[in-house]
Amino acid sequence: MILDVVTWAAVAAALAAEDSRWLRVAQREHYEPGRATAMAGLWSKVKPENQLLLAAAALCIAGGLWVHPVTLLGLAAIAAWPLGLPVRGRSAKFGWTDRMKRLTGVTVGLQVVLAAAAGLLAGPYAAAVVALLAVPTVDLAMAIMRPIEKKLAQRWVVEAQDKLRRLRPTVVAITGSYGKTSTKLYVNQLLSRSHAAVASPASFNNLMGLSRTVNDRLVPGTEVFVAEMGTYGPGEIRELCRVFPPTIAAITTIGEAHLERMKNRETIVRAKSEITEDAAISVLNVDVPELAALADRLDGVKRVVRCSTVPGTRADVVVAPVDGGRWEVTVDGAPVTTVDAPGAGHPINLAVAVGIARALDVDPATLAPLMVDLPGAAHRAELQRDERGVAVIDDTYNSNPDGAASALRSARAAVGEGGRIFTITPGMVELGDQQVERNRAFGADATAAPNQVLAVTQLTNKKALLAGASGQPGEVRTYASREAAAAAIMPETRAGDVVLFENDLPDNYP
Repeated sequence: MILDVVTWAAVAAALAAEDSRWLRVAQREHYEPGRATAMAGLWSKVKPENQLLLAAAALCIAGGLWVHPVTLLGLAAIAAWPLGLPVRGRSAKFGWTDRMKRLTGVTVGLQVVLAAAAGLLAGPYAAAVVALLAVPTVDLAMAIMRPIEKKLAQRWVVEAQDKLRRLRPTVVAITGSYGKTSTKLYVNQLLSRSHAAVASPASFNNLMGLSRTVNDRLVPGTEVFVAEMGTYGPGEIRELCRVFPPTIAAITTIGEAHLERMKNRETIVRAKSEITEDAAISVLNVDVPELAALADRLDGVKRVVRCSTVPGTRADVVVAPVDGGRWEVTVDGAPVTTVDAPGAGHPINLAVAVGIARALDVDPATLAPLMVDLPGAAHRAELQRDERGVAVIDDTYNSNPDGAASALRSARAAVGEGGRIFTITPGMVELGDQQVERNRAFGADATAAPNQVLAVTQLTNKKALLAGASGQPGEVRTYASREAAAAAIMPETRAGDVVLFENDLPDNYP
């Protein structure tokens, strides 16, 4: 009898520990059903000891049906699994939001029902099996809650739609594999003297984020609403455009961001292209072959503004890098201005922003003074120098292969004579079957010269990064975390050195 009570208490304790971990992971993964299981698989893959611990837990819980005390060993093992993923987050802050409260309630409710059913059938030792199923139970709860959350959000969505109909601003929708936020900030600045514009803040790029922006920030007199639109798959941007119908639609670029979820580049192109379906004007980066083809298909059906970074390209707007770390801006073949490149920014983002201003019939001549001091997006290729003359590039937000390569080029351009380039990175994620190869290539690039030091943090991409660096002239170091790497490297830096922080994975990644 006492053992039964202790076992029930141990089941509850193990579930509490597991739920604390995996509900936090669910929040970090945007409540996407299946992502908890995917992350559990990653923890087992990169830390084989977790496979052994899970197997031991399963064997003990199964054996406990006959030798009851063994159940407690299994529950202790599952409460500690996976090794390395803390019960309480260190870098991934847990938000006890209303949505999380509802998800927690459904998760715990499912577990209580399952444990009670198992307990009635075979006692508390059978109920211990529910602790083994904590991860798929969280995924099941997310799947159950998805349509409910959509229904609950409808009130705010309808309110936003009503407000848009009343205020009637021109909606400018911006998407792309990356560059969305920087482009949005550039657009907001370029329109600051000609239009009363409101841009969605930070990365408010989904249905609820954009609804909140409209409800909280749009006011009578707002002429332009600049809406960043993100997606994890086909259909999502089409839904956003139904709620926030754009007059002008822009695609910054096509890359491999979220390739794991979208599976292939063709799906990414299809998902991003939804933004142009009902827009009267499309602003497209024609340096990307698929977007150049899209521009040709749309031409004649609607107005198309072509943007490029390559002089001589058939484009309405060209922002081309020139000597001295400057960008030359050309509109309709006529030079507008030459500006200092903003830190480690990307010229195509400015080209698309100028293209949007052109679509709004802003006089190009009025744009030149607004491009003198372009705003930067936080953690996106931000370059600063400290008082010692050490350049620090913060490119920690959602790294991708093209962006990482560009950040390294910026680091090489910023390094002083005799200086070194320290690249601190956990590598890139969500690249599907390309992830190993892309991280291998980045590891090679980050150690291509004797003055380059690659500091690999965490375990997620450690093997691939080290494999890429193997045989290269640069140096390789490994650290448990970004904080540990920075603490070791920053004191040894000197004037002329560059420290590149490339990507930052929260602690729900190993």
